[in-house]
Amino acid sequence: MGASQSVSEKSIHEFVVKDARGQDVDLSIYRGKVLLVVNVASKCGYTDSNYTQLTELYSKYKDKGFEILAFPCNQFLNQEPGSSQEAQEFACTRFKAEYPIFQKVSVNGPDTAPVYKFLKASKTGFLGSRIKWNFTKFLVDKEGRAIKRYGTTTTPLAIEADIKEVLGEV
Repeated sequence: MGASQSVSEKSIHEFVVKDARGQDVDLSIYRGKVLLVVNVASKCGYTDSNYTQLTELYSKYKDKGFEILAFPCNQFLNQEPGSSQEAQEFACTRFKAEYPIFQKVSVNGPDTAPVYKFLKASKTGFLGSRIKWNFTKFLVDKEGRAIKRYGTTTTPLAIEADIKEVLGEV
């Protein structure tokens, strides 16, 4: 059932999502940029390494057309228990995140955020379309198509070569 979800959108740029304060953000503003979309959590065993490396990647490539879109998610052992704004403050204060932290979303189940339905339908993973855990990452090309999916244990720095390739730096 999971991978057969009907998704009519052809690009991530067709979605409008909410920022941490509940304001609409039209993802078409990221057209022409390479995106790394990540479901994040503040109380996960993978939090420190992922946020640290995400910040490092962002600092290195933000001026070259790269953007990280972080979506807090509390679906995995309640590891993002606070509000969306608390998740944003955590990332920005503790890890100096300068990339956008959006409103908390569901990445699995009946309340899956539309943008995650699109990403999961585009690139299935180990469990089919289901997101297995926090810090699953989707690499999205400049046209808004999800081109690669990485599991939790794949660190952000481990995909740096893929990011450089999609940016056209190889």
